[in-house]
Amino acid sequence: METHIGMDININDMSKEMYELISDLYPLCRSITGDGLRKTLHLIQQHIPLTINEVKSGTQVFDWTVPKEWNIRDAYIKNSKGEKIIDFQKSNLHVLNYSIPMNQKMPLDDLKAHLFTLPDRPDWVPYRTSYYKENWGFCLSHNQFLELKDEEYEVYIDSSLEEGHLTYGEYYIKGEKDDEVLISCHSCHPSLANDNLAGIALATFLAKHLGQTSPSYSYRFIFIPGTIGSITWLALNENQVDKIKHGLVLTCLGDPGKSHYKKSRQGNAEIDKAVIHVLQSSGQDYEIQEFSPYGYDERQFCSPGFNLPVGCFMRSPHGTYPQYHTSADNLDLVQPQYLADSLSKLLSVLQIVENNKKYFNQNPKCEPQLGKRGLYSAIGGLTDTKKTEMAMLWILNFSDGNHTLLDIAEKSGLEFDLIKKTADTLSQFNLLKE
Repeated sequence: METHIGMDININDMSKEMYELISDLYPLCRSITGDGLRKTLHLIQQHIPLTINEVKSGTQVFDWTVPKEWNIRDAYIKNSKGEKIIDFQKSNLHVLNYSIPMNQKMPLDDLKAHLFTLPDRPDWVPYRTSYYKENWGFCLSHNQFLELKDEEYEVYIDSSLEEGHLTYGEYYIKGEKDDEVLISCHSCHPSLANDNLAGIALATFLAKHLGQTSPSYSYRFIFIPGTIGSITWLALNENQVDKIKHGLVLTCLGDPGKSHYKKSRQGNAEIDKAVIHVLQSSGQDYEIQEFSPYGYDERQFCSPGFNLPVGCFMRSPHGTYPQYHTSADNLDLVQPQYLADSLSKLLSVLQIVENNKKYFNQNPKCEPQLGKRGLYSAIGGLTDTKKTEMAMLWILNFSDGNHTLLDIAEKSGLEFDLIKKTADTLSQFNLLKE
């Protein structure tokens, strides 16, 4: 049975809703643990029935330990006149993420060791973290830094770092079979729109749409803090990861850059072929990257003990666009039309995964006579009859039970959609059998 997962969808309307979700999530101060992450998952719950899981601090997950939970209420630096010159309430990037509590007065020389700037982008505030080493600090624009006078400053951070939980969200859509497609995104970054509120929004609305269809595969969407989240999820679900047949990590999907795809560690998994086929057929510029053990959570899913078929789908990769991990990764960088383009490509990829079957030619000895079966008239209304005739010949020749429709599309240089539609026609004329 053919599965249509891209039907009845207005991608432009959905892209505006995705942008609204990004705008709602943008002000929240997220981290790898804490209430900002929980609030994020609760907002996603307004769109999909997300299950929220809590894993205790101190839980051993392979070689790692779930860290203490961090929460922050306020932070600032005041000058000698009592004026707030750095204020967490104005931007949550101003505080080193995971900063320990502080309430102290100190001279500029002592303060400088805890200040982070970007001299080459003097108007932007950097994003910095200290998850696994207790520290405190503030991020500010380099222009602000240059204005600091040699005087005493009041440093205040109202935060807590204590035993708590790591939180993650999961949404499972039951398909016709138990084999799974895993979709993962990191949900731990504070006010950074492309990295990775765009990935969260794409995953949320992809899940919302798939939840209204009847897919062949089962789908598992996970919204997790980066690195420690995927490690924790894999540790808790080790006994069922063999169900994962295809997977994608979604990140940086709302910027104007061209689409990039980083292959799984396997390098030739069906998901790799499907994404590459969609990008090749898109008529747009794109780039394919080989797997490397550096990047996002694909490196955990593809670690040698799991080696799952999980690639990473993105537009501009991390570190390749100037706004990355700065205050300039904001609501102006991410735009609905780029979200729409990313969603459209993802739907095309999943359409291939859902319908990539193997067939047997029921008339395998020499070419069947297509004319006497009325097959030429069956395709006569199509705009490019010659292409469809070629598709028929390719499908009949390679439908030997060993080649998938995607294999045939790759060999022939024809689009998967055309190969699929033509295979459906040949099946109706009893020339193909699944």
